[in-house]
Amino acid sequence: MKNISTEELYKIFLEHPVVSTDTRNTPDKSLFFALKGANFNANEFAAEAIKKGCAYAIIDDEKFYSDKCILVPDVLKALQNLANYHRKQFTIPVIGITGSNGKTTTKELTAAVLSKKYSTLFTQGNLNNHIGVPLTLLKLTKEHGMAVIEMGANHVGEIDMLCRIAEPDYGIITNIGKAHLEGFGGYEGVIKAKSELYKCIKEKNGELFVNADDELLIKLSDGVYFTYGVSRDADIRGFLDKDSFLAKGTIEMIDGEDIQVSSQLAGSYNFYNILAAACIGYYFEVTPEEIKQAIEDYIPSNNRSQIEKKGSNTIWVDAYNANPSSMKTAIENFAAQNTPNKVLILGDMFELGEESQKEHQAIADLIEKNNWGAVYLIGKEFSKAKSSGKSFIALDDFIKWLAEHPLKDTTILLKGSRGMQMERVLETL
Repeated sequence: MKNISTEELYKIFLEHPVVSTDTRNTPDKSLFFALKGANFNANEFAAEAIKKGCAYAIIDDEKFYSDKCILVPDVLKALQNLANYHRKQFTIPVIGITGSNGKTTTKELTAAVLSKKYSTLFTQGNLNNHIGVPLTLLKLTKEHGMAVIEMGANHVGEIDMLCRIAEPDYGIITNIGKAHLEGFGGYEGVIKAKSELYKCIKEKNGELFVNADDELLIKLSDGVYFTYGVSRDADIRGFLDKDSFLAKGTIEMIDGEDIQVSSQLAGSYNFYNILAAACIGYYFEVTPEEIKQAIEDYIPSNNRSQIEKKGSNTIWVDAYNANPSSMKTAIENFAAQNTPNKVLILGDMFELGEESQKEHQAIADLIEKNNWGAVYLIGKEFSKAKSSGKSFIALDDFIKWLAEHPLKDTTILLKGSRGMQMERVLETL
């Protein structure tokens, strides 16, 4: 079959509603989409996918055409168009989530809360890009009553593009901070990019969930929202337990009912992610007790705001990613904890472009404002910063040093960008 329409491809999808983009995972009778990447051309593997049991391979290079191949002008575009067409068949609420920090945790918490009342489809892991969003949407079935779609971006226009695919009816921006500055061309670019979600929701006359304590988000949302925060004007108001190492506190619902929530998430800044999930859950009529149970049962994973015990050391593992905003918040939050012998083990922040040296120095300066049991800065960028802490250009060098100088009876903040693989430190602690 050659150059078929999206509608025709959709009829085939209904007969074979499982999609694969990797020949290492090709369920029987699935559809294989031969995507191209910077270093690969999956058209070359179309025949292999069919041999392994795929019903059809969708390709865009005619020289690989054979029986059971579907030739389209652009495989990625075909995948995205198919996902959008599929999404249009459903009238269930679709919630879009983006933000510089906390979007994955907020997505996980929101899905946990909504799942108490609805069969909820939600983004798995970090499949939040131009490929992951379509793959998530194509898993929608008539059994689902709700969908939560995480949207990530590192360039202006990407959130808008993802919105055109997912067409969310509701949206939330967790915050707008200094992340992916290199791709966005600076902080103003970040603001423009993230606010694309608000624009999309407004065009659909949908509802926004907004942090009432964030002046920038309130300004950008322009009065169309349901709010959460610690402000007395918020629809869902929280009262944080500031003495706790974990995110916990009281949530006051709009009708005056209070619930005490004690999460397993390290860092009081996660209380805003909790409030966001509670706000969305309450809006969709999940009961306060169900909201409480969902939040308290949620166990963080994948090196996001986890507490790990290693011997006599307690480690706050927040090593999935880092940018200047999240690093600053984590350090300030950690500094405020009434815990003896606090140690910082921090890795470089990536994708900051020309701002990298300035932003790493700003973090080094922030560290100097507090007393620490020890400070270890790791990576090429942190090694350039002026600091009283001990620096290591390579993580392997620090791990070797740590093995020879073990830490004992400490509370540690372990944080850095994904590419630094800071979680490797846990093996030595």
